[in-house]
Amino acid sequence: MSEDTSPEAYTPPAVWTWNKPSGGTFASINRPIAGATHSTTLPVGQHPLQLYSMGTPNGQKVTILLEELLALGHTGAEYDAWLINIGQGDQFGSDFVDINPNSKIPALMDRSGPEPVRVFESGAILLYLAEKFGAFLPASGPQRTEVLNWLFWQMGSAPYVGGGFGHFYAYAPFKIEYAIDRFAMETKRQLDVLNRRLADTAFVGGDTYSIADIAIWPWYGSMVKGQSYNAGEFLAVHTYEHVIRWADAIAQRPAVQRGRKVNRTSGAPENILRERHAASDFDTLPGASA
Repeated sequence: MSEDTSPEAYTPPAVWTWNKPSGGTFASINRPIAGATHSTTLPVGQHPLQLYSMGTPNGQKVTILLEELLALGHTGAEYDAWLINIGQGDQFGSDFVDINPNSKIPALMDRSGPEPVRVFESGAILLYLAEKFGAFLPASGPQRTEVLNWLFWQMGSAPYVGGGFGHFYAYAPFKIEYAIDRFAMETKRQLDVLNRRLADTAFVGGDTYSIADIAIWPWYGSMVKGQSYNAGEFLAVHTYEHVIRWADAIAQRPAVQRGRKVNRTSGAPENILRERHAASDFDTLPGASA
């Protein structure tokens, strides 16, 4: 491995201070403090479930689950999905921060009961909805525990893929060989964990499709299909054959196809539904069946 000499030598100070832009794609919205930066009033639609999100992998988890619940006939899972454009700093608006003090999408308000309930963090939202509707999560026993094992595996692992590998490979202002190598190694290790698991089971949690698959697929499914950070060749994703088999099977589910379109802001026009308030909204997309 050759020495990376592009950045200037850096000696950390005794006390770090925020005194210059960090550079890179997300420099304008990165800051070392929490809280709202501006006052906003979030819209509220007609359904009990109000989702404030964006069609990133974490956002897709929730819209996929909601569409899967509706496909099962759970009419109470009807929802309004409002776009929170994280590139423009919408997540720092006062109303959004009241729902999620961590200023990350997705965030959900459940207004079906006497008092509104806020739910934030994508894994918590999946667990909340699965328990609320009694679907995509075994009610008890070892099967439930196994699904939760993999749900929390994803929540703990994905930051190394997105904030680690994805950031340094695709978004950092300059390439740092050490950082890319370190996070590429971890990303490939995680893919190998999944590949070994899926060599033995149809789905990540076992024989049945669950919120574990719904959590993992938007991140690792798109990665093995070469759709994340244009890094498919770099990571040799074609070698993870069991993950590819699983990813392809889930991609064929109509609810998954619908859910991944919601709150999207980029891609092919037929895959972008910026807001979703009714099932019929999908019929407005280019190429939709009459």
